Amino acid sequence: MARISLNQRIKEGLFLLDGAMGTQLIAHGIEVGTCNDYLNIESPDIISDIHRSYLEAGSDAVLTNTFGANKYALGRHGFTEEAVRINTTGAQIARRAAGEEKYVLGDIGPSGDFLQPLGSIKPEELKAAFAEQAKALLAGGVDGFIIQTMTALDEVTIAIEATKSLSGDLPVFASMAFDKGGDGFRTMMGVDVESAVSTIVSLGVDAVGFNCGTVSLNEYVELAEKFVSAVRALSDDVAIYAEPNAGKPELVEGQAVYKVSPEDFAAAVEKIYSAGVNIIGGCCGAGPEHIEAVAKKLKA
Repeated sequence: MARISLNQRIKEGLFLLDGAMGTQLIAHGIEVGTCNDYLNIESPDIISDIHRSYLEAGSDAVLTNTFGANKYALGRHGFTEEAVRINTTGAQIARRAAGEEKYVLGDIGPSGDFLQPLGSIKPEELKAAFAEQAKALLAGGVDGFIIQTMTALDEVTIAIEATKSLSGDLPVFASMAFDKGGDGFRTMMGVDVESAVSTIVSLGVDAVGFNCGTVSLNEYVELAEKFVSAVRALSDDVAIYAEPNAGKPELVEGQAVYKVSPEDFAAAVEKIYSAGVNIIGGCCGAGPEHIEAVAKKLKA
């Protein structure tokens, strides 16, 4: 494992995460609609290559290829019964790529459904699904957990509680995805920044942040400033993280294409870092070249 704990490392200044997995898989020839998580079993070399490309670009940590590896998301591809194997194998692949010096975060994404009464999932069943995923990631050797792209407070609460019930001393990060409308930044389910931050911080996470969403680079900078203000009003100890997309996607021949250059991405990330966000990575469209540009700018 790493020489110092992840909890200690994230308090020591800039901590650089990796970038997108999905767009990198497409670049490696994986068809849209494939169960990306099952590639841990089917094509582990591709996943390992992507991890290594981010580490070589300057990432301090990689995220496991398990964003959609809860039983509900996997069920849409017919892989419900493979959840444990997919998560454990995904963690093992990332662990081997990261070695002893770099870190691995177990990636946990949303179920893709709603809790009752809006949807069909019962709270206790969702909690069991997230716990199953966290336990398998832990068995695979992760250094911590990152809960991402949440849009509803009830789901992010259950995901955090389930993960923390198993995480022990390992840190737990949690983020939500925001869009910008007439009344400011909100998630798809209408959650504003202050409500997101107060709920997540109260659950005892080690880092809180934002990722993905449909905003511009300038709006990510604005969102970062709001996040820092909201978090620091509640706590000086909780770390703040950001994983912006490489700008807004453009539709080209039916495909979402991210055209932000690595240099423009790094310039925006520098402003996010200056606002008080010390854990930074990339989401959709941000590849190794974007992470390398950030590393060169901020680690120099």
